[in-house]
Order: sequence, then structure tokens, then C-alpha cells
Amino acid sequence: MPPAITPLITGATLADAPGIAAIYAHHVLHGTASWEIVPPTPDEMAERLAKVLGEGWPWLVARDVDGAMLGYAYAAQFNPRAGYRYACEDSIYLRHDALGRGIGTALLKALIEASEAWGFRQMVAGIAGSEPASVALHARAGFVEVARLRSMGRKHGQWLDVIYMQRALGAGDTTPPLEEP
Repeated sequence: MPPAITPLITGATLADAPGIAAIYAHHVLHGTASWEIVPPTPDEMAERLAKVLGEGWPWLVARDVDGAMLGYAYAAQFNPRAGYRYACEDSIYLRHDALGRGIGTALLKALIEASEAWGFRQMVAGIAGSEPASVALHARAGFVEVARLRSMGRKHGQWLDVIYMQRALGAGDTTPPLEEP
């Protein structure tokens, strides 16, 4: 097991789009965490980043002591309809050579805190069933499996399940939000 790293976690900026795109491209081309087949260009990733940041939602990056990007995480509204305003879905991707070093744990903890500060009350993770490390990461952060959709996608010659995990943020559903949608 490689040694743990305590990353520096900051808010992402549009200047981070090329680094984010490079990390994501590896997962698109070689893994099943993303079901995209063609990696987005840095410009396409910048558009995605701008959309999240434009809504005020959190997009974080983790860096090592030298400033190299190790991973990123963001939360976006689970569904665009107004009634979902307080529910978000997380995404976390790490540089392929930085796995297993505590970076995902640090990013998810920071993302949960930032999402609570924004006002989200529920967080959902849609995880490919072929990604047990992501399931374990989310379980350690208090997520529980709420649904499993069998053979919903296909990539790299295999059918893939989607596991949905969920956890409450802040007061969750124990109180109404300050503002109704």
C-alpha cells in the first residue's frame, strides 16, 4: 500500500479544466467508473466546470505539495427539476497513479462539507457495480445503498450495474429548508 497523502484541497477554477480533463480521460478510456466512451476535450470540461461553478455548487481539486493535481470532486443538483433543489449527486475522480492514498477520503469529506454549506440536504452517488473501492469510500463516509439497477450500461465488453448510495447532509429531511422550491 502506498503511503497516505494529505492533499491540499481548494475550489476549482476554469484554469484547472485541462488537468481535470486529463484525469477524467484515463477513467473514460481505461475504466468503468465513467460510462462515457470518448473523453471530453479540455474545452468541453471547462464548459462542465463553468456550469457547476455558475450555479454556485462545489467543485474541488486536490493537489500534492508541489501543486500537481491528484484528483477532483464536485456536486451538482441530482435532477434539474425544481423539486430536487436540495438533492445533489457527487462525482469523484483521482489520478490513476494516486489511488489508495487517502485522497478520495479527503476529497469526499471536503465535498460533503461544501455541499452542506451550499444548502444541499441529500447526497447521492451513482457508482458502477464494478467499482468496489468507490462503494467502500462512500460507505465509510456514511452512505448506504438505496438501489441497484442491474445491467444498465455496457462498456469494455461487460454489462454494468449502477449502485445508488445516499446520505443525509446537515439536517437532512428532519426540518424543512429555509426556502421552498
